[in-house]
Amino acid sequence: MKWFFRHGPGSGLPGLKKNLELVKTIRDAVGYDVQLMLDCWMSWSVPYTVKMVKKLEKYEPAWLEEPLMPDNIEGYAEIHRKINIPIAGGEHEYTRWGARELLRRKAVDVLQLDVTWAGGITEMRKVCALASAENVPVIPHAGWIEPAQCITFSQPADVCPMIEYLVKWAVIQQAFNKQKLKPENGFFFAPHKPGLGFAPHMNKLAEEENQT
Repeated sequence: MKWFFRHGPGSGLPGLKKNLELVKTIRDAVGYDVQLMLDCWMSWSVPYTVKMVKKLEKYEPAWLEEPLMPDNIEGYAEIHRKINIPIAGGEHEYTRWGARELLRRKAVDVLQLDVTWAGGITEMRKVCALASAENVPVIPHAGWIEPAQCITFSQPADVCPMIEYLVKWAVIQQAFNKQKLKPENGFFFAPHKPGLGFAPHMNKLAEEENQT
């Protein structure tokens, strides 16, 4: 599961304590058999991240996501050298060249490009090829669940080991779908339908069109 921090350097010591309280509360509730990912909303600094990670290590997070603004690749590389928790990022990179720069600079341990933002399925297959050569897994950002699923199931499990499913937004994004994609006991299964494997409710689309 993934949780999102609400505080950064501007929140001072009280915010830092609230961040730690959040992670401790989750770990106390779910134990250590559940993978826990932590998203920083691109709102931290290099010193703040290094300081926080030293306090977070005992909670064994699977990764720390986007601690810095996307273009601060040197900052990501510096954090990567200084901490022991894996760093995830790349959601705001839009081509294989952006992904290549992150890989070259050893800035992240997990690549998270969004299929629809990065250039589509064809471009993401190239991103996966680059990442696999560097032994960096790709877990596509869940902007649109069907293309992300297409990429995930087209790759070996060590290249795309997981699919991201945002409980709230996945429901909204599939509002017009005849069949809703939902994980079963935490798992998705490869679709057997042609194409992206979904069909829209045309009557719902027509109703929305008439309302606008």
